[in-house]
Amino acid sequence: MSFDGASNALGHGVGAVLVSPEGNHYPLTTRLNFFCTNNIAEYEACIMGLRAAIERNVKTLEVYGDSALVIYQIRGDWEVRDSKLIKYSDLVAELIKEFKEITFHYFPREENQLDDTLATLASMFKASKEAKIMPLKMSIYEVPAHCCSIKKEADGRP
Repeated sequence: MSFDGASNALGHGVGAVLVSPEGNHYPLTTRLNFFCTNNIAEYEACIMGLRAAIERNVKTLEVYGDSALVIYQIRGDWEVRDSKLIKYSDLVAELIKEFKEITFHYFPREENQLDDTLATLASMFKASKEAKIMPLKMSIYEVPAHCCSIKKEADGRP
């Protein structure tokens, strides 16, 4: 699992991606309709991803994030001093108990592009509480769309 939070002038959003052992990606994103700092958004993103993994009965998990503060606080390398983050740290500690094996790793922002994109998208997207937003499906096309409509002639040539 990887995660990222975004807090900017337009709003606050979080993104996380669960990756199966087979390499399938399951992206998650949420807009946060409350004021928060970037560090709070990072914790919210991590918690969203952990809860999604728990819902899917994942027991072994590697977690990657580009927030050194959040990763090192969760691992216990750094003390949680900000009073706004203590409750978040406590919640993560409770969620961790649901896993048989879990590790946390810091990695550079450049390696966290999908999570960053999801978090930024959620922070910029405004919707009412009543709006039903269907899951986002992303595909990767290797050829232009018009190439898919080219048919072979009887002689085997396009």
